[in-house]
Amino acid sequence: MNHHLAVVVLAAGAGTRMKSETPKILHPLAGLTLIEHVLATARALEPSKIITVLKHKQSEVESALNGLADDVEFITQSDTPGTGAALESALGALSDFNGAIVVLSGDVPLMDVQTLNSLIDGHLASKAEASMLTANVDNPTGYGRVVRDARQISVVEHKDCKQQQLEITEINSGFYVFDSKFLKSTIGKLKTDNAQQEKYLTDLIGISDQVSTELVLDNWLVAGINDRVQLSELAGELNKRIIKAWQLSGVTVIDPGSTWIDVTVQLGEDVVIEPSVQLRGTTSVGKNTLVGSGSVITDAVIGSAVSIKSSDISSSIIEDGATVGPFAYLRAGTKLSTNGKIGAFVETKNAEIGAGSKVPHLSYVGDAKIGSGSNIGAGTIFANYDGVNKHTTQVGDDVKTGAGNVFVAPVTINSGTYTAAGTVVRRDVQSGDLAMNHSPQRAIAGWVLANRPDSLSAKHVKRKK
Repeated sequence: MNHHLAVVVLAAGAGTRMKSETPKILHPLAGLTLIEHVLATARALEPSKIITVLKHKQSEVESALNGLADDVEFITQSDTPGTGAALESALGALSDFNGAIVVLSGDVPLMDVQTLNSLIDGHLASKAEASMLTANVDNPTGYGRVVRDARQISVVEHKDCKQQQLEITEINSGFYVFDSKFLKSTIGKLKTDNAQQEKYLTDLIGISDQVSTELVLDNWLVAGINDRVQLSELAGELNKRIIKAWQLSGVTVIDPGSTWIDVTVQLGEDVVIEPSVQLRGTTSVGKNTLVGSGSVITDAVIGSAVSIKSSDISSSIIEDGATVGPFAYLRAGTKLSTNGKIGAFVETKNAEIGAGSKVPHLSYVGDAKIGSGSNIGAGTIFANYDGVNKHTTQVGDDVKTGAGNVFVAPVTINSGTYTAAGTVVRRDVQSGDLAMNHSPQRAIAGWVLANRPDSLSAKHVKRKK
């Protein structure tokens, strides 16, 4: 921990251009909310304190971060608007702090630690009172311009710029480092006599005569989000970077343009990702696994040498050598053990399927425990709900069940048993038994000609006669 470093995150804005009931900083980006991205960067600096200034829907933001930001102190911005007022509100929590104060923006999620460390190092080496990151942009509309003369550096907000200043392409990025003594002694001097009637944090740059600047070369790092267009643009850029990093780490991504991978996902070497795949949340995928086209995997643990074909998997565990799909739907609580199989058009929920066991196709397995080496026949339904409560079905080892079975839970099918096709199992089946429903097939002679005389079937029968 760096005891002479503190971080303040400014996140009090209403974000009205998002046109959303959700606070802007809680909108998701690659598996984390915007504010979580910024807080992760703040933590990586190893400061002694992280303070986040909130106001708009503060209780909702704090609730969303409950358990995710225990190291963060939340401060409410005063009623005075502006970034300067926001930073001033945070200083009460830094009354005993001496050192460098880093200021970050809660809606600028792509900033990296290396760039901030470079800014901090330059600030300390130059013994500056204030340091800021700047950027050169083709279209500076809306940004504060960095105005330089022989004696001073200042920032003029767009709405306050004169015509000549509007032509400046070097802009303030919104990232700063301040000496704590300078900040505490000068922030009270900020006024609201400007076009927006706000306390501008950037006015502190003009007050100081010891300012250090650093030009950022990658403008995506300082790109902010004000509306959903910008959110999607940053999402696309971040996704490109995530995929490139995984490719350089030994993952094959066949079509990066149609593949989306959250920043929280972990992948092993020689994973192959086919087109139109989404890997979300805390998903991890072991080495030599194939994730087939169109698969969506969320918060799942996937082992090594697994084959997944065009399936939807959430909050599930798939162990080494297993196969899934095509078109399987694995819901929360599914565990498919080593070399097991969940096949085509199978839905599972809260189901444990043992090593080498198979549910090949067209079945629903809910609230079930299946042992090892068992095979569940096509079209089998685990009837787990009685209209009030959910119940569990237990299937032992080396069980072979027929097609079209219904297991009415709670029921136990012990190891080494068979069930016949079309059987409805309502009572436990003992080891070594064959379960079946005795209902002999009947045939009503002449029924087609008597009841459907004009049908094609009838015509076929008449021709044969």
